[in-house]
Amino acid sequence: MKPLLSKLHLFATQAAHAHELKSGSLIHQSQLVHAYCSHGAFSYARQLFDEMSHWDIVSGTSIISSFVRHKRYGDAISLFSRLLLLGIRPNEFTFGTALHASTVLGDLNVGKQLHACITKMGLQSNVFVGSSLLDHYSKLGTIKEARYTFKGIHDPNVVAYTALINGYLKNAEFDNALKLFAKMPERNVVSWNAVIGGCSQMGLNEESVNLFVKMCRDGVKPTDSTFASLFSAAANIAVLGLGRSFHSSAIKSLAKFDVFVGNSLISFYSKCGCLEDSVKVFDRVKDRNIVSWNAVICGYAQNGNGIKALEYFKRMRLSGFKPNSVTLLGLLFGCNHAGLVDDGYSCFKLAMTEEPSILKPEHYACVVNLLSRSGRFNEAKRFLQELPFDPGIGFWKSLLGGCQIHLNKELADAITHRILELDPKDISSYVQLSNVYSSAGKWQNVSAIRREMKERGMKTVPGCSWIEVKNKVHVFFNADRRHSQTDEIYETLMAFMATLESKPFSDLHY
Repeated sequence: MKPLLSKLHLFATQAAHAHELKSGSLIHQSQLVHAYCSHGAFSYARQLFDEMSHWDIVSGTSIISSFVRHKRYGDAISLFSRLLLLGIRPNEFTFGTALHASTVLGDLNVGKQLHACITKMGLQSNVFVGSSLLDHYSKLGTIKEARYTFKGIHDPNVVAYTALINGYLKNAEFDNALKLFAKMPERNVVSWNAVIGGCSQMGLNEESVNLFVKMCRDGVKPTDSTFASLFSAAANIAVLGLGRSFHSSAIKSLAKFDVFVGNSLISFYSKCGCLEDSVKVFDRVKDRNIVSWNAVICGYAQNGNGIKALEYFKRMRLSGFKPNSVTLLGLLFGCNHAGLVDDGYSCFKLAMTEEPSILKPEHYACVVNLLSRSGRFNEAKRFLQELPFDPGIGFWKSLLGGCQIHLNKELADAITHRILELDPKDISSYVQLSNVYSSAGKWQNVSAIRREMKERGMKTVPGCSWIEVKNKVHVFFNADRRHSQTDEIYETLMAFMATLESKPFSDLHY
């Protein structure tokens, strides 16, 4: 029905245009330009604009705005340039729209040219223009220009503050972002969401959670965007109890979950290993998109259930969704860890036939890992030789991982030397080769590798684990004694070890 109405409106506009031409009246040309633009009839709008006897900024801005709305950003910039050449002075809305187009295009040079025009016309202190310019610089990562622009804005509003905060967060200047946030004049939900979401994206997950608590204390009601960021932060640090309380808060605060909140919640429960809860959320998401399907597929894959990942992949295809690169990566990962070699290889071949554009180097590396982990080294080597590009270090590491599992010492030694030719400082390759030799009982080789690592000044990153107790996460490193309850922990471990040593092996049940 909507396309039909749109056509009828377009015909009505064309009829009005014909009447104007027939009567010789040209007083409604600007309105006609705007009408054509609103229907997406850009060729008519542009033709009429070019034929206008009196060009004005209102009509020009209307066409530029319509170009932007229909994602024709290059055309928007081109028309803006033409207006300048014709001597038509842009207003604040023209500049704002043109800046948005250059931001989406990622064209910093156009932005700087627009900045020069803004300064020449004395609009740099205008809060609307300044905020648009600030948003441009912040999103393109030029924080120095963003800070300079902010200082030039007369009485900056919350939009300007939020734009600069985003710029600081994008450039990992977390302290500056928080200092500016503390200064506001007013803090609305948009600015709160910006700083909470920015922290989550930067991996500052605990800070993101703490800011949410402060937001609630300030009496600001969270939105869908708030909870989407919050669930992502909770998932990254796997705090199940805290995440469940956020889920309850979301139910109370939101009338219904949009797809973004639903997807974040699916991923959260998956990363915490609660696949049953993850699927429950998935089943309740009405407007599922490819991200929804990927979240549940990757959730099963990461938790070692490759069969379920494949099952949901088939359901996804029956629902009319095509896989993307994330889908395939999750499937290959799941098949790899479940030992489903043929299934994983079939998924890869299917993608090569139906969706070759989604294939990236990491997918090829997964196939190498899939084949080598199952001991099919000849196939893995042949696959490497037939790659459509030169294999990088990651491919050889995938093959080395298979050698470690199957104790293929000769191949492991050759691959390690190949990796070290590409990156002499790669510690993980030394560690993997050492593990191969130690598993085979070749202790002299192990000692030689460790000696070489010491001579090269290489140090391995200590292992790390964590546990959540009463909504608090406790982190432990190898030989770490910094925890406040270290003495009690070691005493308990010693008592446990003593209990094990006092019992005969047959009495131990696992």
